[in-house]
Amino acid sequence: MQLPAALLTSLESVNGFDKNAFLKLHESGEQVTSIRINPSKFKIEDSKFKVEEKVHWSDSGFYLKERPSFTFDPLFHAGCYYVQEASSMFLEQALKQTVDLSRPLKILDLCAAPGGKSTHIQSLISKESLLVSNEVIKSRNNILKDNIIKWGCENVVVTNNDPKDFAKLENYFDIIVVDAPCSGSGLFRKEPDAIDHWSENNVELCSQRQQRILADVLSALKKDGVLIYSTCSYSKEEDEEITTWLVKEMQFENLNLQTDEEWSIVESDGGYRFWPDKVKGEGFFISAFKKTEGEDRSNEHSSKRMTEISKKEIEFVKGTNSFEIEAPGAGIYVIRLKGSPISHSQKLMF
Repeated sequence: MQLPAALLTSLESVNGFDKNAFLKLHESGEQVTSIRINPSKFKIEDSKFKVEEKVHWSDSGFYLKERPSFTFDPLFHAGCYYVQEASSMFLEQALKQTVDLSRPLKILDLCAAPGGKSTHIQSLISKESLLVSNEVIKSRNNILKDNIIKWGCENVVVTNNDPKDFAKLENYFDIIVVDAPCSGSGLFRKEPDAIDHWSENNVELCSQRQQRILADVLSALKKDGVLIYSTCSYSKEEDEEITTWLVKEMQFENLNLQTDEEWSIVESDGGYRFWPDKVKGEGFFISAFKKTEGEDRSNEHSSKRMTEISKKEIEFVKGTNSFEIEAPGAGIYVIRLKGSPISHSQKLMF
């Protein structure tokens, strides 16, 4: 595997980069297989998987000794588990350490396809919470919807919207998760063909797109709400420079996350890096922030507003073209994924 020389040069100043170990790991051809079980359907003890060990930072994540044929496993198609890269499961820690997951929450997973993080979030939040799982690319949105249906979620809405559309829901969400589209260098070991598409120009374009995506959606996060930002890129332009921009230009407060020394996760300028020569997983970057400006509407809803929803919000729901809405009365709106029996009923409060 021939890694881009420009990438290696750019990483020399990045905290935790060990060039020799990094190259050796990518040349080894070693692969890691990990799954995350669906706690509402499945127990690892009931499976026939050859489990090697548990993923340290996830209660439901496991490494397998060998990669079975998931395609022919009915449990996979029944949503009993999700084949997910272990490093990305650290989202669980980012949420548990920054938010009280036992209370009702409104969460937006902005770049959700194919569904790994959304199904993970759904397994962590309360039944009274609402998760909006969004994907802007329509073909990927269909895959996302299928995975959400297989997982078996009653409190998830799948949408197919551009990030700027959510600006209409100003100060609404308690949590926004942005696993941003990136140059993908963290997955070179898993997807060697991606090397051919990597370039310094692409990194710069991705960085600009990430800023645009964030700028478009941040108004939908309420004051003191939590933003989780992540990529599968090694490049500082897509990682540390984005965290710096969020703090300096967008007035967000960077939140510290606790890690165990045994996990070998590297803290780096406002975020946390997963180097594949140090952790048992692929390249990954994640950071957490608190919004310091805006409004918090959580205590502003009178009984009258609890039974009403504005025409503007109804049009927004209908405009997603991903679900249908019914109004049985008394301000109760039933949101149902099109073509799916899954629905989520609640009093929408604006």
